[in-house]
Amino acid sequence: MKLGMFTTCLHDRDLDGAIEVAHQLGHTSLELNSGGFFRDYHIHTSALLVSEHARSEFLGKLSAAGMSLTSLNNNGNPLHPDREVGPRHLREMHDAIDLAALLGVGVVVMQSGNPGAEPTSTVPSWVVSPWDSAYIDVLDYQWSLAVPLWKEIAAHATDRGIKLAIEMHPHQLVYSPTTLARLIEETGAESIGMEMDPSHLFWQGIDPVETIERFGDRVFMSAAKDTKIYEENLRKNGFLNNLWRRNEGPNKVAFTGRYTANDYPEDPSYEFVSIGRGHDVEFWSRWLAALNRVNPDISVQIEHEDPHMGRIEGLQFATESLNAAAAKAGLEFDKPTY
Repeated sequence: MKLGMFTTCLHDRDLDGAIEVAHQLGHTSLELNSGGFFRDYHIHTSALLVSEHARSEFLGKLSAAGMSLTSLNNNGNPLHPDREVGPRHLREMHDAIDLAALLGVGVVVMQSGNPGAEPTSTVPSWVVSPWDSAYIDVLDYQWSLAVPLWKEIAAHATDRGIKLAIEMHPHQLVYSPTTLARLIEETGAESIGMEMDPSHLFWQGIDPVETIERFGDRVFMSAAKDTKIYEENLRKNGFLNNLWRRNEGPNKVAFTGRYTANDYPEDPSYEFVSIGRGHDVEFWSRWLAALNRVNPDISVQIEHEDPHMGRIEGLQFATESLNAAAAKAGLEFDKPTY
């Protein structure tokens, strides 16, 4: 097993700076963003797609630093009904697949996307409790768009020997094990599998270990991110708490087009935190053991989004927690060669 990080949290540094942090932490692998919701901070997709020399220099830098590039990340919404967003994200997904093949990277992390409720929609519509038949109609329409699109994306990936690791993420059509299983079944695509991100499962009440065991060798990649549940707030507001706040400040995170990320509610039912701040070492040892059983070569990439910890602080805390969990499980991450 490899231990590394998804480098987007280090967007204030260049690639050399991100590698320096990886060295400090004892990591051996990187997951780099190549487009979608976030910019390609550390990889410069367009230049690498057209220049063999640029690719050679890029891979040489990683090799000299003792780093493996184990995946590209291209999370976006290729089904977004806003014409500024959906087509661009779809194009960037195809570019990510092409670039992964050129770089010898076997996995691209993606999200399923989510359409609007009807053909005239301009914004996505996320249906999670279709008690009214109108919402079944919406889901039928959304899946009628998603399945052919993902057959196309998966065929492109298969042609280039790339696996697509789908992150089950809220506000996407695929947000749970059941919806991922449906995408796999209805596309019939061998190239589609899972990015195991436990953080999005915790707040839905889904067991990540059971999910790993359910999908087996379809677990292609793993993000390492924890979730802290605030029981008092949960009792008051539940998990489906719509009190998120619009961020208009200088630190707001821009998505594609006119869209930005919102801030947590003032009294959140849950927050994404560094590994070990939501669940104990005992849980993470079982989680790592399950990953090792289904995919001994899997890469575990720390994704840092803890609002209460600095960038390096959060990465360090997660690294120490995962090393402790690996030791408890009788496992070892690959040793650095630098």
